[in-house]
Amino acid sequence: MKNGDITFGLGVVGAIFGSLLLIGFLVTVGWERPPMDVTQQGYRGLGMEDVTNPRTESMKMAMNAALEAPYDVSPGGTPVSQIRDVYKNVQVLGDLNEDQFNRLMLVITEWVSPDQGCAYCHNEANMASDEKYTKTVSRGMLEMTMALNKDWGDHVKETGVTCYTCHRGNPVPVNVWSTNPGPKQAGGWAANRNGQNMATASNGSTSLPFDPFTNLLAGDGMISVNSMGALPSGSDRNTQDAEQTYGLMMHFSSSLGVNCTHCHNSRAFWDWDQSPPTRLQAQAGIGMVREINSKYIEPLAGILPDDREGSLGDVLKANCATCHQGVNKPLYGAPMAKDYPALSGK
Repeated sequence: MKNGDITFGLGVVGAIFGSLLLIGFLVTVGWERPPMDVTQQGYRGLGMEDVTNPRTESMKMAMNAALEAPYDVSPGGTPVSQIRDVYKNVQVLGDLNEDQFNRLMLVITEWVSPDQGCAYCHNEANMASDEKYTKTVSRGMLEMTMALNKDWGDHVKETGVTCYTCHRGNPVPVNVWSTNPGPKQAGGWAANRNGQNMATASNGSTSLPFDPFTNLLAGDGMISVNSMGALPSGSDRNTQDAEQTYGLMMHFSSSLGVNCTHCHNSRAFWDWDQSPPTRLQAQAGIGMVREINSKYIEPLAGILPDDREGSLGDVLKANCATCHQGVNKPLYGAPMAKDYPALSGK
């Protein structure tokens, strides 16, 4: 074979390989073509940057459009709790006057059940009746919203939250979760996946644990990677603990539309002293989500119907995506709560 033939053959092989590589890039899930928008968040040279895809921003903006208050109302006046011939069995919002109360009921319908209307929670022939489970649930959710705005300012800041922050016009928020039992197990040596090696949206389609939520967002498991002692002896953390934490971090990143350096210093991921303030805000968010699930959602287990539960019978719960829906500030930080002071809890 002549040198020219060899060169020609190598060129053909190279062209085929390059074509296959290009096709692989184009069909790979999650691959994003440049250019990307980069905003520096820390010292130069550390890679502390927020990276966003300008080709998906319009979609995210549509998903996170805030709603304006329909009309203004005045404070003062007679509380509805004192107008008992009309407003009966008002247990949570009794301090509001008629205009405030009716406006809030109007927007809650728009936020949560625009297609179903008032009948989603009420027997319209007897509005005071508690016969529908959704009315009982809505009371608890109102109390939860007030508590989040009052007690979790380290996370919600001055923006606050409303029912719309999570529901976005859906009776059940789009992003909820229940304990994931995994697929039906095979026999023999493959009988136990040990909670991982199954690509899901929650772990960024990786082999990391596919349910980082049950232990870390419903339970009080330790979210940590670094061992406090030398490996393998004397350690209180193991590889599986680290993998579960990484799985949760993948969820954080995709839920907020940010990369790791939004909360961490890339040269010392573990060091709180070198981390940006957003890491503290994220830590508060973890505590807030745990309280949402344990204090307000899980107690609904005896009230919710079967179609509001997971395959193992646990209720559908919240995670970071429930509120954030792809952006680091839900609704891009629109302060909807300011128009509804009754939800402040103060």
